[in-house]
Amino acid sequence: MELVNIFITSAFIENLALAYFLGMCSYLAVSKTVKTAFGLGLAVIFVLGITMPINWIINTHLLSESGLFKTDLTFLRFILFIAVIASMVQLVEMVIEKFSPSLYNSLGIFLPLITVNCAILGGSLFMVSNEYNFPESVAFGLGGGFGWFLAIIAIAAIREKIKYSNVPPALRGLGMAFLLTGLMGLAFMSLMGIDPAIL
Repeated sequence: MELVNIFITSAFIENLALAYFLGMCSYLAVSKTVKTAFGLGLAVIFVLGITMPINWIINTHLLSESGLFKTDLTFLRFILFIAVIASMVQLVEMVIEKFSPSLYNSLGIFLPLITVNCAILGGSLFMVSNEYNFPESVAFGLGGGFGWFLAIIAIAAIREKIKYSNVPPALRGLGMAFLLTGLMGLAFMSLMGIDPAIL
């Protein structure tokens, strides 16, 4: 039950895109059509779902004082986390290029940019700060990826519909995307509930 709770919390309440606004570069650039948003969203789910447990193993068994080397190597955390993320993104890139060249071409530079997508690295760092164990890190990774997937699909669907609306010229394109992202962020923040302390 705790794993389901972590999954739901990371997908809806602590959404990486709409609660922390991480990964906005690819979120805004690739969300012009649902097809490309769907492909990138699946890639993010895969990368977060795989890198989070691997980074947990590295952090727990290599970098901590109780790990393999019996010394504090946490200063290497960023380098090793990014190396794991980059290798997983490279794997995803090769698979998409082989099985869906059209999606590969439409994603363009934003597919390899998942490597430096701060949502991926941020997820791993949140995992460390929350002190999750291995199953919890898997649930957190999959939930965080699913939440980012939902966010990019939602904004892409809205942006596709807005093409046919009478939007003022000053708000067309990224202006409207920023407004929509803010409104969606407010909607997701409502899932946090009301803090009884402020009542």
